[in-house]
Amino acid sequence: MTSDTGTTFSKSQLAYRWIKERIANQEYTPGYRLVLGSIAGELDMSVVPVREAIRQLEAEGLVTFERNVGARVSMVDDSAYRFSMQALSILEGTATALAARRLTPDDLRAARRINELMIETLEHFDPRAFTALNHEFHSTLYAKCANPRLLDLVNGEWGRLGHLRDSTFSFVPGRAAESVREHENIVQLIEVGAPLGEIEKVARRHRSATLDAYLIHEHPDESLGLPAF
Repeated sequence: MTSDTGTTFSKSQLAYRWIKERIANQEYTPGYRLVLGSIAGELDMSVVPVREAIRQLEAEGLVTFERNVGARVSMVDDSAYRFSMQALSILEGTATALAARRLTPDDLRAARRINELMIETLEHFDPRAFTALNHEFHSTLYAKCANPRLLDLVNGEWGRLGHLRDSTFSFVPGRAAESVREHENIVQLIEVGAPLGEIEKVARRHRSATLDAYLIHEHPDESLGLPAF
């Protein structure tokens, strides 16, 4: 086969370049499942060259292969993800507590509606859609924080997580069901006027639990959970 520049490539090389380009532009985000048959269909070739391309990408660390799961796009910069999740746990927990007394019944109803949509996605789970709703849920609870500097920091960490955040529930989909239950608990605490310290602690532990689930999955021999300060 020949590229647009006239260079001749084998089918496996074409598949390699095609997949790698989509990883680079984040069309295939970390955690995205690479289905060989689907890719082969898009490229109008058999799965054999696609499998060879996947092996090359795996050797470069761009793809990971897990038995009974298949090939997925690798997480990018594991340490950066970990640090951002730890920071967000503290910052978002505090912002949620500081916003709690400013939230109206309408705000809490809106948060519950979003959480109900998240529950609906569990049956036919879409990690990206779930994550988008998750961000919307949490921003509903912390957006009325009166400290603009804290809000900037929270939003900055959400932005830094970027495509890495999309992948978390791909790696630990079982965490999603636990997450929506914890969401309702946070809303209830705000609704009944619980002490701000309790709201902050529960919101922080909710975030750290997602990180812990990921670390247990990716680093089962390490104990790297957040401290329960």
